[in-house]
Amino acid sequence: MDSGNIMDLFHKGRPVRVCAPMVRYSKLAFRCLVRRYDCDVCFTPMIVAADFMRSAKARDSEFTTNKTDRPLIVQFAAKDAQTLADAACVVSPFSDGVDLNCGCPQRWAVSEGYGACLINKPELVKDMVRHVRNQIDNPNYAVSIKIRIHKDVRKTVDLCQKMEAAGVSWITVHGRTADERHQPVHYDAIKTIKDSLSIPVIANGDIKSMQDVEAVYELTGVDGVMAARGLLANPAMFAGYEETPLQCVWDWVDIAVEHGTPFTCFHHHLIYMLERISSQPERRVFNNLSSTSAVVDFLHNTYGSA
Repeated sequence: MDSGNIMDLFHKGRPVRVCAPMVRYSKLAFRCLVRRYDCDVCFTPMIVAADFMRSAKARDSEFTTNKTDRPLIVQFAAKDAQTLADAACVVSPFSDGVDLNCGCPQRWAVSEGYGACLINKPELVKDMVRHVRNQIDNPNYAVSIKIRIHKDVRKTVDLCQKMEAAGVSWITVHGRTADERHQPVHYDAIKTIKDSLSIPVIANGDIKSMQDVEAVYELTGVDGVMAARGLLANPAMFAGYEETPLQCVWDWVDIAVEHGTPFTCFHHHLIYMLERISSQPERRVFNNLSSTSAVVDFLHNTYGSA
């Protein structure tokens, strides 16, 4: 992918399949797993650009990658154009684009001036996009934003059109407002946004299966779909599996061991993956295991090898 242009993915005649930025979860090992199962593009978890630039330790712990981890988009939280551009310059040799988080609804993020509050600051976002564009030499390097919607979709359309004019490569739209959590996704708003732009739009929110991917594609005409919890529950979802296949469970064990994934993270991913395919008594036992060897023994005894 290094020499190619990530934008070519949007011309495959089907929606691009994207793994969302997930705090703690969309790290290198998990990205390696979903790539085995037809995921086209992966995002890193959100990284606070100012912290990333301030400390080498933060850079080493927040951003790990390898040669096979492409196409890769690094997502930053930022509120200052130069800090975002500096962070983008650091990661650009190892990635295909950066994404500015304009959608995180968490209180800490918004109170710090990050995330969802940026959908109400189009001039600032435009400035941040332009800074990155002007300071990265590679013309194929993507600069995207991920947003939530306003109650009045016209405000969101206006924001998106301004961002298109500023040079964003694509926009990912989570079809809920910053105040909504589990309410239904406003696919009509995503369609309105898609219809008003000429750059690609990626839909995000409640994508749990390939049927959902197809339905959202039919409904909105978007260019890509991004899944978060759907992929946690079933990392093989984009390959058309209804639930996590046993092979995928064992693939995760191999990848996690190879990457030295901390036990808590390794275990949490399996709790998500096994939820639909295990009984309640099995889950109760599994959730209390406390070592990798105990987990491997349990998997062998309960499910057999792949």
